This record gives sequence, C-alpha cells and structure tokens, in this order.
Amino acid sequence: MSGARIQRLDPRLANQIAAGEVVERPASVIKEALENSIDAGATRIEVDIEAGGVKLIRLRDNGAGIPAQDMELALDRHATSKIQSIEDLEAVATLGFRGEALASIASVSRLTLTSNATEDSSRGVLARAEGRDMAVSLRPAPHPRGATLEVRDLFYNTPARRKFLRTEKTEFNHVDEVIKRQALARPDVAFVLRHNGRVLRNMPPAGEDLGRRIVSVCGDAFWEQAVPISREAGSLRLFGWVGRPTFSRSQADLQYFFVNGRVIRDKLVTHAVKQAYRDVLFHGRHPAYVLFLELDPAGVDVNVHPTKHEVRFREGREIHNFIFSTLHRSLAELRPGDSPLPEQPASSVEVSRSGQLAPAQQPSMALGNPERGLLAPGESDQQLAALRRLYDAPPRGTVSGQVRERSADNFYEQSGDGEVPPLGFAVAQLHGVYILAENAAGMVVVDMHAAHERITYERLKRMRDDAGIKTQPLLVPLTLSVSAREVEVAVEMADTLAALGLLLGAAGEEQLVVRELPVVLVGSEVEALIRSVLEDLVAYGTSDRIKAHEDEILATMACHGAVRANRRLTVPEMNALLRDMEQTERADQCNHGRPTWVQLGMGDLDKLFLRGR
Repeated sequence: MSGARIQRLDPRLANQIAAGEVVERPASVIKEALENSIDAGATRIEVDIEAGGVKLIRLRDNGAGIPAQDMELALDRHATSKIQSIEDLEAVATLGFRGEALASIASVSRLTLTSNATEDSSRGVLARAEGRDMAVSLRPAPHPRGATLEVRDLFYNTPARRKFLRTEKTEFNHVDEVIKRQALARPDVAFVLRHNGRVLRNMPPAGEDLGRRIVSVCGDAFWEQAVPISREAGSLRLFGWVGRPTFSRSQADLQYFFVNGRVIRDKLVTHAVKQAYRDVLFHGRHPAYVLFLELDPAGVDVNVHPTKHEVRFREGREIHNFIFSTLHRSLAELRPGDSPLPEQPASSVEVSRSGQLAPAQQPSMALGNPERGLLAPGESDQQLAALRRLYDAPPRGTVSGQVRERSADNFYEQSGDGEVPPLGFAVAQLHGVYILAENAAGMVVVDMHAAHERITYERLKRMRDDAGIKTQPLLVPLTLSVSAREVEVAVEMADTLAALGLLLGAAGEEQLVVRELPVVLVGSEVEALIRSVLEDLVAYGTSDRIKAHEDEILATMACHGAVRANRRLTVPEMNALLRDMEQTERADQCNHGRPTWVQLGMGDLDKLFLRGR
C-alpha cells in the first residue's frame, strides 16, 4: 500500500469525481435536470441547446420551484428534499434523490439556476456557481413560478473529459433520445426541444392518450405494427406495446422499458424479452417495444448505479418469468389477419375485424416425418433419430379428405355468410414455390414451404410439451468442475433442473456430477450446454437453454418435413394450408424468423399499374 497519509479530498475535486459518474455528456445533464423538473410537478418543460449541448444547455419548467432559502443548499452535494431516512431510500418513488447532480454539474461547467416557488409573485432568486471555486453567489432575479437551469461551457475546466465528446450531431442525438424517453414516461407533460434556435420537437401533453405520444416518438410505422400488452398478477402490472416480429430492427434502437416511470436498461429485462422473441425473429434482428412495468417500489432497488439506468429486482426470477410469459403468450396468439388490412374498395367483400377467425372447413396438412437431409449446425443423426423415436412421428403424409375447389370465379360465392378468411382463397401456385390467394383486401402471396414449416414445427412442440421431457440415465456419470456459486445454485434449484430433465448432484465444493440427461441431448455438447444453463440460473434465476436446444432439433425436423419447392399442390391442398396458417401460433414467420406471407392491397396494385392517375 502507498505510504502517503490519508487526507480528506478537496470539495471541488470530490465534486468532479462525482461528476465523472453522473455527467458523461450533455445528455447526462439534461437527464438529471428533466428528472428534477418532473419530480417538481412540471407540466411543461422546454430545453434549448447549442452545439449539441456543449456550448449551452437551458432547461425551463413550470414546476414547484425552489424556495429562496434553499437555493444555496440546492447546489451543495448530497442535499435533497426527497429522502429523509434509510426507509425512504429503500422505497424511493421519485426519479432524482441523491442530491449530487447539480453540484456535480456545477463542478464542470458555468451553472446558473433561477427559481421561484411562489405563485403570486414574479420575484425569484438566481444562484451562480462555477467549477473554479464552487462558491455560490445569490441575487434576486425576476422569474415566474418554476425554475430555469442554464449550463454553459460543459467540461471547460476538464479538457481531458471534453476531448471524449463526439460530433455535434452525435451529442444532439443523445439529447434527443433522453427527451424521447421522458416523453414516453410522462405523456401528461409537454416537451419542447430546440437546437441552435430551431424547434425540433414540440410535443403537447397527450393526457391519458399514451398512443398519441408513442406515435410522436416512435413513428406511425411502429404504431401500425404494434401489439398491445396488458397483464396484472398480484402487485405486478405490465402494459404497453411490442412490435410484431416482422417489424424487427437491425439495431436495438427502438426499445423502451420503464419501471415505475423510470426508464432503464436491465440485463434481466433484456434477456426476458429476447427469450420471448427467440422463436420468431430472423437472425441478427432486434424487437421493438415500449413497455411499462409497475410494482411495489420496495420490490426494486434503483440505487445500484450512479445514473440510475440499472436496477436490481428483489424477486428477479419472478419478474423475469412474468415479462417472458406475458410477451411469449401475446406473440403466440397472433394470427394472420390480426393486423389491420389495407384500405379496400367499397365494393369489396367485408372482412371481419373482430379477430375471430372462421373455423377451418378443410382437413389439416398431415404431420410429416422429415426426409433424410442436411442437418443444422451442431445437430447429429443420433439426435434426430432419438427425437423421432420420442415423438413417434408418422410417415410423411398428404392432404386427405374431400375439399370443394375454390377459384377466382366463385371467390365471393364461397364466402357463405359474407365472411372471407383473412388469407382468402387460393387462386394459383407460382413456380411451385408460392401460393397466390385472393382475400377481401386484395392479393395474398404465401411461401408454402415456410408456412408449412411453421405449422409442422408448432405441432411438434405441442407433442413435446404434452409428452414432457424424456430423460435417460448415464451409465457413466459426468463430473464437471464449476464455481462454488454454481454448485450452490444447482443444489438450491435442483427441482428446477429436474424439470429440465437434468439430475445433478454436488460432488465437492466446486464439482457437480451429472447422472441423468434429457434424451434430446444424447450426442450433443452436454458439458457446454449445462454450463450455459447454470450461468443463466445464476444471472436470471431461470433458463430455457435445453428447451431452445430441443426447439432447434424440432425446427430441423419441421424443415425437412415441410412441403418442398416444386411440389405441385391442388387448390384444395393450398386452401387447407391457408386455413391451417390462420389457426397456427406464430404463423406469420417461419422457424427462422422469415415472413411466411405478404399482403398486396388493391391500393398497392393500383399504384403498380398507375391506375387513377
């Protein structure tokens, strides 16, 4: 250890160290200021910045203001009106509470704070502080009820920090993102953002109409492809909107999650959402969502990170399962035709918008036994053979039964009661790959292999879930060297592991012995998979690794069992496939996340042929 004497840090240096935790860039300043304004009850907040916020940040609100006698204390470190005791900290419900933001900001900028806490007077108080000496000067200043924070020349006295700032455009984008997050969290508050004197965002209060605010922040495209979510269980409530799998993104740039009104980025939440979308997203794509979780403030610790972006749930496993199960079920319930149809001519047959699908009148495509072919990476003949034995899949079949042919000529007559199924009726097959169908909105194009692949896959999963996980004892138990924490978790969660088909036991402080495995794991990299399961249990309290591994094998079986390209289908067979799609979970995507069908409305077709011009 160093031989130097221990001494108390200079207050200015201590504030600059704190600023390094709280103030990363201009957007950090605005985040802290916005939270203070919202906590003060502001209903309108205006933000002006220059040069991406490096030159100037000015935030004005109409909140409660700061009493004159508290103005100097407001710029002192660890001074706050929001907590009085440790009990308050353990159940904090306000956004800001540490009381270090203003002092930290003042230590790396030229800060002016003007405020008035009275409604019947325009006499306010101005407090000024600079990073050089942190001395606070006060003087009277006119100001309506509320507060104005002005921050100039950010990091002027810490050039090493300033050189890490990005371009003006990049810094502005970070500021804009902070505004959008708070605007989503508080649709009842009006927000205005100006950059270099130009108004770039002007969002009036949306009241209870959260949808209007979401459109203004996330855009019409998200709203049109969003699925509403709402579920309550005990003290937990999850609501909001998630994008359909077909509305995936190349980046994780449209993901907003709020806990008791506070925007967070939490690995447990991210894992739960990712797990819910695992079966429907194309590789490398990211889901879009705006979700709000409400729970008892005592059930979440928001004091684990200086910027309060991360939280720690006291019942992390329960929260994870609640989020996953809610989203997983909502996505599974989507069916073709649930999304709004394109506008159609008035003469078109009306399609029900109730979400209730017409009952299928055609027999289903029989479950196929996959032909021998190439396996997905990491799979083996032994695994597929084991799974075939497990589910006793019947030989590959074809559509059977008497089905009345439907063609374009009798399309409308076939609808009977005036209802047309969402995917309409088959008209033709194109190059042995696509089914062309006509519905009330226009034309539907279906990738028959991708669609049948999803249908077969979902049936295989149902068979697996109904039968339960089949296990197989090991003749020679497998011994694994793991961490002491993983041994502890394996013992604590033995029942959870048993439900996954794993029989593990402790063989020492840092050793586990594996005595029984799921049949589906025969021939796979068992050790790596078990380690991944244990890592998940330590981090999230749950794991779907084994089920995901099973699903990969089932997906391979479904792919080989689905109808192949260049196989000619009759009109009844095509219609049977369409009806099956309408009743199959996640039928909008194949097992790999690719779309199974597209809709071309009459308006789309008219544009292609320049009709009406």
